Amino acid sequence: MSGRILSKNVPYVCGQMSALLGNTSLFVKAICLIVFFCYFLSYSETAVISLSVTPGYFNPPHFWIWTALTHCFLEIHFWEVVVDLFTVVLVGKLIEPLWGALEMLTFFFIINSGVAVLCAIFYYLLYMFTYNTQLLFQVHIHGLAGYLAGVSMAVKQIMPDLVLAKTPLGKMTNRNIPLSVFGLTFIMWAIGMVEGSYCTMFGTGLVVSWIYLRFYQVHSNGSRGDMADSFAFATLFPNVIQPPVSIISNIIFSITVKIGLCKKPIRRYDVGAPSGITISLPGAGDGQDSERRRQIALRALSERLSKNEQSGTQWPSMDEPEKPSPTNISVESGSLPPTPSPGPVAQEEEKPTEVVTTTT
Repeated sequence: MSGRILSKNVPYVCGQMSALLGNTSLFVKAICLIVFFCYFLSYSETAVISLSVTPGYFNPPHFWIWTALTHCFLEIHFWEVVVDLFTVVLVGKLIEPLWGALEMLTFFFIINSGVAVLCAIFYYLLYMFTYNTQLLFQVHIHGLAGYLAGVSMAVKQIMPDLVLAKTPLGKMTNRNIPLSVFGLTFIMWAIGMVEGSYCTMFGTGLVVSWIYLRFYQVHSNGSRGDMADSFAFATLFPNVIQPPVSIISNIIFSITVKIGLCKKPIRRYDVGAPSGITISLPGAGDGQDSERRRQIALRALSERLSKNEQSGTQWPSMDEPEKPSPTNISVESGSLPPTPSPGPVAQEEEKPTEVVTTTT
């Protein structure tokens, strides 16, 4: 019975997947197909070792550098394959139209390569403190966990104030997604759903994606990065611990600026005066943030206009006679019309009443 049900549903599922991938780019289709077919290689231990990043083989003296590009396509759990395919298709629908196919390809390989390097260094440092050789040769880094972290960071950057759910503790927005999912990975590791390397990959993916989006991503207007206050590193954490995190992050940023790893950003402001003066200030304001706010305002305005059109409200007629105004200003002379003098009755009413008093 179950075989018949499965045979009936397989064509439907295949048709839905083909329809879903039909409107996506070649990049999205290629990633989905490679991840799907590489899943079957996970049954081979040799393939897992050859495609995954193993810290003992990635670092000197072996230098398995190619695994930095191949590890992201290998998953050993089918539910992870489903999550990866859904995320990649979602990126193709929402983010790729804004960034373009080339930028999405660049983002994909930068995040996954950075995750591979940082994870290998992380486990090598753990080995230096623990002298546990299993950290070098029994840990295999593979999958798109780092890229999923990068996507959550990109969504936080593009749509930070989108409300996902309302809870008794407050609203759940895209600002809370990166850290919330990072905490969820530890819960999944504790119950045995994922390996410990999954948490490491997601954490390093958050760091690499934030650094790239914050300082190095090239936009269509020629600017680099996103220095908006809403995308600061401290905004990844709850409001209670944001002040100390911002102090530490600012110190680290100042050190990187001094040693030349980062450049202090310079913003340009158009005053809007007829002379067209432009002021350049270091480290204040952001064009990308203002552009996002402008888009949100335009979207809200269009929604209000569409609601007014649907409600059928009409503007007042211009042919209605104008009601006399108590103060009509003469257009030709620019003066007020003379005030009419009060009539005799009004004059009598205005006369003060005489009070006669008699003295005794």
